Formats: sequence, C-alpha cells, structure tokens
Amino acid sequence: MTQKQAATAPDDSLGLDQLPCHVRAEVLGMNPARDDEDRSVALRLLEIGFLPGESVRVIAHGYPGHDPLAVRVGHTTFALRSHEAALVRVRRF
Repeated sequence: MTQKQAATAPDDSLGLDQLPCHVRAEVLGMNPARDDEDRSVALRLLEIGFLPGESVRVIAHGYPGHDPLAVRVGHTTFALRSHEAALVRVRRF
C-alpha cells in the first residue's frame, strides 16, 4: 500500500480475509487491485453484492488452511478464496 492509500484508508478497516468468524462488519469498498485479474475479481464482487454499506460476516473457514471462506453478505452466502476476500475492505460494527 502506498503512503497516499494508507493516509486515506480508515484506521479501523481491514480486509475481509482478516475478519474473525461471526463478527459483523460493513463493506467500505475495494482495496486497490494489483493487476487485471484482481480488477476482474473486484468487479465481480461488486456485481454480486459486496457494495459499500452492506452488512457482511465470515461464517466459516475451510480446513486446513482457512481457505475458502464462507461469507454472508446481506442474505446470501458465498465461498471466497482468501485472496478474493482480501480485496474487500470492511469495518467492524
């Protein structure tokens, strides 16, 4: 993360991949994409409902290695890989 991005990111925000299980959070937006693949994933996440202001929580981690994550956004549950979840910026309620 560049200094400019760090200065604009809220201090209490974290990547969805870092959110503990069963902790409610609010989607703030997407982290900056590193490449075209990340941009494509971020766009898909926005399209399926990971929009700013939406309620989100991790409901389970895969075993072993915590991948994939079962994530509930609104009333829908999705399985996301950790690197996909890392693109979503959240803040705990």
